[in-house]
Amino acid sequence: MISADMEGATGVTWTGDVLPGTEQWQRFRRLFTADVNACVTGLVAGGAEQVIVNEAHSSQRNLLLEDLHASARLLTGRHKPLSMMQGIDSDVDGVVFLGYHTAAGTRGVLAHTYLENSITGVWLDGVLASEGRLNAALAAEYGVPVLLVTGDDLTCSDAASYAGSAWTVAVKECVSRYAAVCLPPAVTSSQITDAATSAMAGAGRSGGVVAPHRIEVEFDASHLADAAAVVPTVELTGVRRVGFDATSMTEAMKAFKVVTHVAAGAIEGIYG
Repeated sequence: MISADMEGATGVTWTGDVLPGTEQWQRFRRLFTADVNACVTGLVAGGAEQVIVNEAHSSQRNLLLEDLHASARLLTGRHKPLSMMQGIDSDVDGVVFLGYHTAAGTRGVLAHTYLENSITGVWLDGVLASEGRLNAALAAEYGVPVLLVTGDDLTCSDAASYAGSAWTVAVKECVSRYAAVCLPPAVTSSQITDAATSAMAGAGRSGGVVAPHRIEVEFDASHLADAAAVVPTVELTGVRRVGFDATSMTEAMKAFKVVTHVAAGAIEGIYG
């Protein structure tokens, strides 16, 4: 399974590159699809019998199906129960985090956690968490190893802290939130294919572990925390911070999805 986000794709450095409907987005859809295809090529070469690609960015309708590798299937569209990780609870032997990025409140190209600029930090069991860390914890609950992570160099460093055995490919080097030294597609495609081929050696589902987890979310404004705290089980833990406990990572991520949706609905114009 490939969980495909866009901010960490080859060449992406700013909002217009990933905002559906813009001219730049149309351009980078092709580069994003090329990254996915390079990964599929490698996974198949490494022995994968099936590859499901789960669109994980924004509208979750960014990849070009007409250009998709013939060995892949595409899960596209929003409102999936497990969002970025939909399908992890099925017969999956390994997952790739492609085009990922660093966490809200940290350095990295287009760094954020779910909401682009209203969340300043997310903590999983007391540890500052990127989307990668959250999703890796969910994969672990089903015994699915993270095989490969691609994104900027800081995303790859982050991956080492939550998926130490995963292969990584840095398609760009972070200079700032909106600038990076980028490798051309011909280079990144080759690197992604090679890494995916090698990473397949680590594929294989094992026994998952279901355990309770706590997630805390900090926002950039108090009214967003107030809005999120209306959700049952969610409590205010500070002026701009909420927290909640869940009996499993699956339930934790479902609750987190609700919290982010409620908070997003409370954002008012340019004042946030």
